[in-house]
Amino acid sequence: MCCNKEQGNCGCISDILSKILCLQKQDFDNENYSGCDKPYLGPICNTICYNTRPIMLYNCCNGQPWTFSFQTVNADGTRQTNQTNIFRVEALDECCCTVRLLNQNEETNTLTGTNEFATINLNCCGACKCLTDTYIDLCN
Repeated sequence: MCCNKEQGNCGCISDILSKILCLQKQDFDNENYSGCDKPYLGPICNTICYNTRPIMLYNCCNGQPWTFSFQTVNADGTRQTNQTNIFRVEALDECCCTVRLLNQNEETNTLTGTNEFATINLNCCGACKCLTDTYIDLCN
């Protein structure tokens, strides 16, 4: 159940995610911004080694980050279930956001992309946190 009574009006979070999606597709202008709506990925505009602005989305009812489970295959072939609350925006359709689940390596503090996705109703999100821009291999 969503907490936002105004269904269909996902406002500022949708606007920010739309900007991030444009950045990840390299479809931006050269205006100067900072924070979540910075119009390029990475520390400087000419850097091309970044393709992702990882995000965390928070539930508007309880303030907790949205968290999803995913599976990985270990070197010995066994499956391991993990959880993540870090995502890459992949698509945005009005108030529905499709995200790729990202796996965070605790030892190296690096992110890797998974081939698992979730769709989140932005009417159920109360906040968005942007993490440091990074490169995610999308071919795994």
